[in-house]
Amino acid sequence: MTTQDVFETISSQYFQLTNSEKKVADYVLSHRIDSQYMSISELAEECEVADATISRFCRRLGVGGYNAFKLELAKASMAARTSNTTAESQAIVSQPEDNTAFDLLCRRRLRENISALEQTVKLINGDQLRQAAELLHSARRVICMGQGSSMVLAEEAWTLFSTISSKFAFISDSHFQLNSIALMSKEDVVLFFSYSGSTGCAGGIPAYGGQGDPGFPLPQVARRTAGGSGAAVRLQ
Repeated sequence: MTTQDVFETISSQYFQLTNSEKKVADYVLSHRIDSQYMSISELAEECEVADATISRFCRRLGVGGYNAFKLELAKASMAARTSNTTAESQAIVSQPEDNTAFDLLCRRRLRENISALEQTVKLINGDQLRQAAELLHSARRVICMGQGSSMVLAEEAWTLFSTISSKFAFISDSHFQLNSIALMSKEDVVLFFSYSGSTGCAGGIPAYGGQGDPGFPLPQVARRTAGGSGAAVRLQ
């Protein structure tokens, strides 16, 4: 990427894009916020193109992949939201206190965290969250899982939940994950994290795709039913 933000890059390269890539560009420019939280499959479906077209579009913009592209979208959106605070920042810098730089840094971090919380609130579905909480609360055992980089979030969830209950477990090896799912009873629950939203539970428990984002990977809570199939709650 150049010093331009991703939206400026899309606009400057628009007439060099293929027709399929222009569909992606048009959608992203018209849905700057929503695009941050979509998986590659969801974006492709909305644009009526193949997943491979999205990947080519990202490479044409000079980003390493779809996750890097979503990160650039988040950065550009964050810059737009904070542009109105430039005057405030300049006023702080002009003050003679020795701790001005530190104060400015604290204010910036505060605004970024507030923005992240606001985005999280927009994504929360109360009914889904309540269903997931009920599953976790009533479970005999909860297995925290993830694949690739999402595994880090699964481990963090296990670390936090294990401070209040011993029924939470974390499994990192994919083979042991499948074994554990195969041996699950109807009282057991899987808490599965997917950064992209395209990876889901397996072994008889339905895989639910969904949207993720650089800051908010998608959790799924799933339980095997008596018939060997499963019931799942997707949090998005």
